Amino acid sequence: MGAAAGVQRDFIPRRATPRSGAPRLKAFEVATSSPHAAFETNYRASTSFLAGFELKRRRWPGRAHERPARSVLEEAHGIDSTRFQLVANHLNREGIKAVRPQTIVFHDVLKPIPWAVVDRAVEETGADDDRRCIKTRGHLIGMLHAQLTGARGLREVETNLKSHASKLPQIGGCTISKSALSDANAKRPYEIFARLLSALMFSLQAGYRRKISDCVRLIDSTSVKLSSLSGKWVTFSEGVCGAKAHIIYDPDANQPLYLMVTPSNVNDITAAKEMPIEAGATYVFDLGYYDYAWWAKLDQAECRIVTRLKSNTPFTVKEDRPVPPGSSILSDRTGYLPQRLAASRKNPMSKLVREIHVRIETGKMLRIFTNDLTASAQEIADLYKRRWAVELFFRWVKQTLKITHFFGTSENAVRIQIAVALIAFLLLRLAHEANKIVASPLTFAQLIRANLMHRRPIAELLKPPVKPEPKHPEFDFGPHATRAAHRRRILRAAVVMKKAA
Repeated sequence: MGAAAGVQRDFIPRRATPRSGAPRLKAFEVATSSPHAAFETNYRASTSFLAGFELKRRRWPGRAHERPARSVLEEAHGIDSTRFQLVANHLNREGIKAVRPQTIVFHDVLKPIPWAVVDRAVEETGADDDRRCIKTRGHLIGMLHAQLTGARGLREVETNLKSHASKLPQIGGCTISKSALSDANAKRPYEIFARLLSALMFSLQAGYRRKISDCVRLIDSTSVKLSSLSGKWVTFSEGVCGAKAHIIYDPDANQPLYLMVTPSNVNDITAAKEMPIEAGATYVFDLGYYDYAWWAKLDQAECRIVTRLKSNTPFTVKEDRPVPPGSSILSDRTGYLPQRLAASRKNPMSKLVREIHVRIETGKMLRIFTNDLTASAQEIADLYKRRWAVELFFRWVKQTLKITHFFGTSENAVRIQIAVALIAFLLLRLAHEANKIVASPLTFAQLIRANLMHRRPIAELLKPPVKPEPKHPEFDFGPHATRAAHRRRILRAAVVMKKAA
């Protein structure tokens, strides 16, 4: 039996039920010079023929020639089974093409993420060495899902991910328990998310080709309140805990360029001294960055400075320039700041500078300071007015991405959540630029939140879903069809003609 089975695998005839025995008998009439070779040839041919016949008798008829219904169709109806099999294969292929795979909206939002940067950072930091913890990719996708859906707690994040468990593998995610997510936020290195944020910022900036002298940089910070459980590292005063996010913002590209997270008791100028300086750019900031030494550092890098002077800061006037009548510009003067500071220290910003008095809509007068002696006073005033763009950015992020409620209390968890919030902001910006279905970024974010896990293209979110009509396969056997099939075909044609009439 074993020998016969071996012969069956190696030498199965293509036609198991030959209509004539002549072709098969030719194998027995092979002429050889040796009688042993002739006997061996005849034995192999006979065993292979018997194996094919046994396969036909024991198993499904026609299995040997790879068409199970051939004998039934030929003997009962006289139909060419070869033609029938080709039609069936063609229908199967068309059926596969008819079901077009649709990606999830969340998958389209995640497309701009440079996963190579994430994998490189994971390899360098060893963040995925512990097999008991969730992987970095699943951690990042889970946190982004929480940001885009506005989840307010770990339990809500866990429930949302479980409700879409069947769709998460398509985007590289997975379900995460609240304890696993809490451990990942506390232990996974923050540098991985910081590198990803920097890569996305760079990719957005690459699309804006401008001269460095035309680049405007807004510097500001915003505070976020934390619970008393975070008091070990962010205690500001008795019973008050919080953190600060220091941002360099580009108002032309509407995106952040730099992020630093510190406890709320860290002064703004302390964080600004650690920020990178772009030589030749224009820096606009408020009174929180009042430091002559830092101003002198920016001036040495040939940066243009636009900020405010305190009301009690003396200013020695050298020239009083004319101002256009009827405008908000009250005065335009050049002069010098105090040459000496406290404890007889020399002022490092002792060069010729400029002071412009501007009256705003509320009636308040502002003393605007700049080291640009050539630009018009109105241009300087407009540059300082652009500082409100970063305030609008902070309000948008806090209202849309919900960074006012944190999933962890440790410093690492707070840093990760703020970085992921900015990553979500940049991903929404990129998706909005690629799909201009609405004009407002806030409306676009709300639209993405409502359809995040739906299987629809982003460009068709505002269109009604199209339901394709199911197409059933129809077999037309032509003259070989039965009388009942002819009657059914005539009735169907009559119904169609009646509807058309």
